[in-house]
Amino acid sequence: MATFFGEVVVAPSRAGVDDEEEGREETPEDREIRRELEKKREIDILWTLKPGASAESSAEELLLCSKFIVAIGRNAAAFVSSFILDSVCWEVVGVVKLWNEWCRTSSTTNVLPTDSFCLFYRLISDPTVLLCQCSCYVAEDQQFQWLEKVFGCMQKEGLQVTILSTCPVADYKTQESTLTLPSPFLKALKTKEFKEQVCCPLLEQPNIVRDLPAA
Repeated sequence: MATFFGEVVVAPSRAGVDDEEEGREETPEDREIRRELEKKREIDILWTLKPGASAESSAEELLLCSKFIVAIGRNAAAFVSSFILDSVCWEVVGVVKLWNEWCRTSSTTNVLPTDSFCLFYRLISDPTVLLCQCSCYVAEDQQFQWLEKVFGCMQKEGLQVTILSTCPVADYKTQESTLTLPSPFLKALKTKEFKEQVCCPLLEQPNIVRDLPAA
């Protein structure tokens, strides 16, 4: 049970688990297949090298980051492309390589923003401001790994994270008729650590955020 509105909770589930399957002993072939799948589903982050830096030093060095903006989903990624990235103020500094049922990516960093990719940008005038444009699908079993690897590259002290995501108006729970609501509209959730003024009304209960934005 959540202790405050906005807390991420995971409900236990036995959906799809059969007693017979649960008790069946795993064969060496099953283990090999599972290992291969797990290896294939591993997430890799490829950062562009800083001038004069070696691959080893850039991999170990934490990125200085004061603000990190993450746009998750095609609508949020398109909004960022149109209103933030449509200038020469940003440069691509990294990319996420991942594989799952709905996403296939290659290991190249020379990709276009229209590709099904997670791209990282850096503000040229302030290199401590980073932006992630994630238009590809991140599976449930990959979300923690995505967070661990992305935030594992950054210094956490003084870091402000802003998540942009969208959901259908039909999923919005309200006593009003959704037909009378302006579309699109903006709502926010914030942590207790965020002390600045929120730019839009807070999301009301019992609405929730799902998937990678919730993680």
